[in-house]
Amino acid sequence: MTPKSFHSASATPRVVLDTNVCLDLFVFRDAECVTLLEVLQAGAVEAVTDEACREEWWRVLDYPKLALDEARRSQARLAFDACVRCISADDVGPPAKVQLPRCADPDDQKFLELALASQAHWLVSKDNEVLKLGPRVARAGWFTIVTPRGWRALWRRDDGAAPAKIQRF
Repeated sequence: MTPKSFHSASATPRVVLDTNVCLDLFVFRDAECVTLLEVLQAGAVEAVTDEACREEWWRVLDYPKLALDEARRSQARLAFDACVRCISADDVGPPAKVQLPRCADPDDQKFLELALASQAHWLVSKDNEVLKLGPRVARAGWFTIVTPRGWRALWRRDDGAAPAKIQRF
């Protein structure tokens, strides 16, 4: 099988955000995520999620450890929904005939699967087990797994341009 272009050069680049990054963006307003939030709000990058990842986001906002009152949870949900598009199976291409590496935490596998299925350029994560898979995923050419700081460095280095092509076999 010959390689085909995985990403359209003209399409808005996509990003998948794991739940911890969403907390930093929409609850804690972490300084490491300011550029990412600005880029999402400007529409230069499209953040995507699916029902499973969005459901996790909603569930995490209710964790007692976060001690968020209903107003803050509501605000975080609204901010998320304003910046992240929930996609369905109809919004992605046919399933890739590839074998993604398995994440040590099965709950995190859905983010890798979403990044591949949605043809995302980046999976932005703070989870060490997800980040460990970055080199294998990058060698395959599917997408880049990166921290918020790493994403910001890539974005600035490329002057905001997404990779023109990523190959998938």
